[in-house]
This record gives sequence, C-alpha cells and structure tokens, in this order.
Amino acid sequence: MVQIHALNQGRRSTLRPNTFWLLAPAITVLVLWTQIPFALTIYFSLRRFNLLNPERQGFVGLTNFASLLSDPVFWTAILNTLVLVGSVLLITVVLGLLLAVLFYQDFPGRSLARTLIISPFFVMPVVSALIWKNMLMHPVHGIFAWIAQSLGQEPIDWLAAYPMQSIVIMVAWQWTPFALLLILTGLQSLSKEQLEAAKIDGANPWQEFRYIIVPHLAQTLSVVVMLETIFLLTIFAEIYASTSGGPGLATTTLPYLIYLKAFGEYRIGAAAAGAVFAVILANIVAIFVLRMIGRNLQGGRT
Repeated sequence: MVQIHALNQGRRSTLRPNTFWLLAPAITVLVLWTQIPFALTIYFSLRRFNLLNPERQGFVGLTNFASLLSDPVFWTAILNTLVLVGSVLLITVVLGLLLAVLFYQDFPGRSLARTLIISPFFVMPVVSALIWKNMLMHPVHGIFAWIAQSLGQEPIDWLAAYPMQSIVIMVAWQWTPFALLLILTGLQSLSKEQLEAAKIDGANPWQEFRYIIVPHLAQTLSVVVMLETIFLLTIFAEIYASTSGGPGLATTTLPYLIYLKAFGEYRIGAAAAGAVFAVILANIVAIFVLRMIGRNLQGGRT
C-alpha cells in the first residue's frame, strides 16, 4: 500500500507540470485578449487625445473621469442603461418561462414550433432593428400603422412617441428565445411523473407551476438573469440603427454615449473613461446578480 501511495504521489507530481504547460497557451491568449485592450483603455482614459488634434496630447490624470461625472448626459445614460436592462430582463424571463412551460407540453407540430420560436435569436441586431423600424413601427408604411388604420385609430410614431419602450420591445423580441432555450433545457430534467403525482394529490395547474416548476427552475432562472445582464449591458446596434440615441437623450445608453464621445466628439480620452465606467457598472451589476444567485442556491439547499 505504501508503494502504491508513493507511486500515485509521483504520478501527481509529474502530471501537475504537464497540465500547467498544456493550459499555459490558452491562459496566455486569454490574458492577452482581455487585459491588453483594457490596459490601453485605462491608458487613454488618463490622457488628452482628440482625433481632430492628435498632436495635442498629454497626461491629464482623472480629468476625463471628472468631466464625465459632472456631465448630466452621463447620468441620463446610466439611468437609461439600467431601465433598458431591467425592463428587458423582466419581459424575457417571464415570457421565456411561460413559453418554456408551453413547449414542455406535448402537442402536434411541437418540433416545428420550437424551431420557429427561437429564430429571432439568430437575426442580427441591426437587421432586427431595421425590421422593427421600417416594417412594423413605421407611422406610414408599418404593419402597426395599417392595423391602427383598419381599426379606425390614428397611427402611432412609436420611435418618436415611445422611444425607450420601442427599444425594449426590439431587444426583448430577440432575447426571449435565449431565455426560452435555457429554461426549456432546465425543464427537461423535471420528471413528468412528479407532475402527475401532484395532479393525483389534487394540485391545480397554478399550484404545479408555483410549487413544483418554479422551484425546480430557480438555478436556471438565476443563470438566465446573469447571462442576459452581461449581454444587455452592451446593447448598441439596435439603438444605432433605429433611434440614434434620440429623440434627445431618450435612448442614449452608456455604450451609445461612449460611441458619441469617440466618433461624434472625437474625444478618445473621454470615450475611454466612459468605457472604464462601463466595466465598473458591469462588475457592480454582476456582483449583485451573483449574490442573488447565491441566495437562491442556499434557499434551494434548505
């Protein structure tokens, strides 16, 4: 036994260096791919750098950060970002959960229906925004305008009257299939015998949903919220292709404000400072979401 234990220890000691060298290339690429751009962003955020006057450069310290913090547009963009992320999360999680429960049932044509329902997720964001802007929400030629006129109502210019709500609808339409896929995957591990036993015990559909399905999906829903939050904080293409941040500042989010600073005002230093704030915001939201997930997991164990 002593010889076997010594042999196993020897194998472990020889495997550890080999494992390190196998992982080293991937770790190196990951570090270079993520940290070098972030380091350059921090570098430019501490300098004066305007594309219209590239000769005038220099270290300015935290001036770019102070300029953003004192700009009311920055706080409006932060608020719009949080409103957009929170609204889309609420819609996609609720709709994804309801659709997942629906597609969990057996009915004719379920495979075709599943394929069609997830198709919006594979549409490019710019294409999605143009479809909603020109084919659905256009006040003259859009389908919504035609429906309103058919009902004797005045057409609504959605992007002018309800800009943020329109962006929320566009983004939620595209991200609901993502939530549906993850939640439906979590539902596959739920035994139908458990639901049948609940029916035998006299549980109605709402009780099955409230006390069996939702607790079973607690961890899955937490993962959906975390992943969607990370991606939704970077929403840009839909705003760029539909409202361009307007009317006024109604749909100007933090990613779009960074774009305006870089390619509208040509202030690379201010844009880099905004990017650093975006990373800080993403980390704050991620910490909040991870704590929420931890509470759900602890509650599931108890």
